[in-house]
Parts: sequence; C-alpha cells; structure tokens
Amino acid sequence: MNHFDYGPDGQMACETVPLAEIAAKVGTPVYVYSTATLVRHYTVFQSAFAEQKPLIAYAVKANPNLSVIRTLARLGAGADTVSEGEIRRALAAGVPADKIVFSGVGKTVHELAFALEVGVSEINVESEPEMDSLARVAAEKGVRASIAIRVNPDIGAGGHAKISTGKADSKFGVSMSEAERLYAKASASACLNPIGVACHIGSQITELAPLEQAFVRMRSLVERLRAEGRSVARLDLGGGLGVPYFDHPPPPSPADFAAMVARVTEGLDVALALEPGRVLVANAGVLVSRVIHVHPRPEGRRFLVLDAAMNDLIRPAMYDAYHDIRPVVRPPEDAPVLGYDVVGPVCETGDTFTRERPMAEVKAGDLVAFMSAGAYGASMASEYNSRLMVPEVLVDGADFAVVRARPTYEDMLARETLASWL
Repeated sequence: MNHFDYGPDGQMACETVPLAEIAAKVGTPVYVYSTATLVRHYTVFQSAFAEQKPLIAYAVKANPNLSVIRTLARLGAGADTVSEGEIRRALAAGVPADKIVFSGVGKTVHELAFALEVGVSEINVESEPEMDSLARVAAEKGVRASIAIRVNPDIGAGGHAKISTGKADSKFGVSMSEAERLYAKASASACLNPIGVACHIGSQITELAPLEQAFVRMRSLVERLRAEGRSVARLDLGGGLGVPYFDHPPPPSPADFAAMVARVTEGLDVALALEPGRVLVANAGVLVSRVIHVHPRPEGRRFLVLDAAMNDLIRPAMYDAYHDIRPVVRPPEDAPVLGYDVVGPVCETGDTFTRERPMAEVKAGDLVAFMSAGAYGASMASEYNSRLMVPEVLVDGADFAVVRARPTYEDMLARETLASWL
C-alpha cells in the first residue's frame, strides 16, 4: 500500500498534499516521499517478526536521505551500511552505533578504523584479506572487532543479473568451504570476535524458494560451527524481499517471509538480523516530472519527452526496470490511449524509460509521476550532462518539506577549481 492517489478533484496527492502543488513550489523533476507509507511498511515488517525480534537494519543504499533514515530510526530501525559515508548518514539521522551493520566487499583500512571508532554492532567480513586487515586495525586500536562472516551460499536470485549477489561467481562473501576455516581463524584471534554468519543473495526477490534454500544452508553452517565448539550468536539473513512494481505478480508478504524464516530457524536459538531496503521505501516515493513536448514521427513512433532523465532515475536504463507512469491529473474516462516512447533529455539512446507504453494522451506542460521510485532512485542520481541533482521532498499529512534542495548552477560549478596553470 502507498499513499499516492487521486482525490475527488482528480489531482494525485501524496497523503493530502497535491503533487502539482509541490511541483509548482519546488520545480520538476522532484522526488516525493510519504511518511505514512514509510511508517506503514516498517510497522508491517516489524509486526511480521514480532516473535523473533530481529535487528531490522534498514539498507541505507536504497534511499540514504537523512529524513527517510530518521523516520525509520524513530520506529526502531537500525542501519545496514556499505561505506563510511553511509555510517555517517545513519549516525547523523539518529541510528545508534550498536544498531549499525557494516557490509561491503571493498572496505578500506580507513573505513574499518572509523567503524571501530564509532562502535558499530557488526562488521560483515567478506574475504580473508579483509579479515586480516581488520585484525591489524583492531590490534593498533587495542580493541576486539565484532564480526560476522558473510557467506556466499551459491544461490542466485533477484530481479536482474546485476542485483543477484549470491552465486558462486559473485564478488560478495566467502564460499561455504571457506567459512568454517575463517570462523576458526577469527576465533583464534585476540583482535576479532566472531559473533555470527551472514548472507544476502540478491535484491527484488519475488519468491521465497531461493531465500529458503539459502537460509537452510546457513542454518546447517551454524550447526556445523557449533559442533566444532564455536559460538554463533547471530544469523544475519540480509534483505532482498521484492516489492510490487505494478506490472509483476504480488511478491510474498512480510508475514509469509517471516513465517518461512521462523520455520527454517526453529530451535536454533540464535539472534536474527535482517537488512530490508527496497521493501520499506520503494512504494513510499514517486518521481514527478513535467512533459517538455510530444514528438510524433512520420513512421509512427511517438516520443514523450520529459524533464526527468536517466541521471534522475537510472533503473530503467541499468536494469530494464519497469515503473508505472501515471498522469498527475486523472484523465477523463474517454481520453484516447496512445503508445509512447517515454524519454528524457540526456544525450544517450539509453535515456529511455519505456517504449510503446500505452498511456492516456498527454501534452506539453502536463505532470506525470513515476510510481515505486522511492528505492534506488535519488540514491543513484547524478549530474550527468551537467544536469542539476534532483531535489527530494518528504510529506507528512498536510505538510511537506524539502529534505534535499536542488542546487544552483553556481553551487555545481563552485565545487570545482581550475588547475593553477589554467
């Protein structure tokens, strides 16, 4: 469920704020997020796991806006982070350090040192070289680093090959055959405190079978480690649960997911950690854009040119992702439906959101909303073609606030300096 719908006046609103009002005051393109949807999604997810009481560490990469993170943190969420910058964002948004998980395959020595300094809950170690580096950093600081070994269970899943992270040829984690040896090595270290094992097999997973298969393998690993006399206090099952993108069948509900996790981990007596991202924020956001013009071609194609581009929302270009595109003003029931190639102004053929999409007729100046854009939208935006970064707005009931402003061209240029010899 989301809180973007047409009101009696035919205007699409976020909660009770018309999107046209935000567009008029902030300009377009603009991301708009719903507090009510964020709260509802987190509450539903948390309630599904009421009996297990896991650490729910929000995957900051999905949407790193400080106001989004703080909204979730106030509900009790921790944070799953993959860089020093994300750790700093989580802390700035009010997430306690002891609820922050630090993941990622390429943590630098500086980042590892920072994570130890602030006291994150768990560092997910993804290779033996990383573990050795962390041991050296911890020794220098005179601390013992709490770690989980991230395991690659050789199970691929996800909405696209580029977001499948659990196969044997993936860069993430260590193999099952390595995991037991590395856990023993960490247990013997005076500078490392192995508290558990972790996995994450992909993103936008829309069926439970691959997740269950991975979790069964992780349970077996926990049991083998304990049989060897190792202490395993935490099992981090990652994230990846998919969301409805309007053209797909409904994915499993958080309740179905929680029931499967409970079944797989029954009697294991281990603290769980989960790292949901997309499932919390995707349908809590839209990208509002204005039609620049419609360009009909003699051969029959009809290009709908928007002021949003691939640098604002790259998912269609990068992942062939589908986003429902809705007019901000509800069209009349008898409005003609036409096929549009929806494109942006960036100088790339890849700057195409969709081809031959049936839509009610639109014209220059109309507003449209890309639905389900709250995850991996603004977080992956750029200034390609020297286009200004897209602003972000958070709505709460009848109120809205700009939570990341659109910079000016002067702001953009001021970040650079000419070389001294120029």
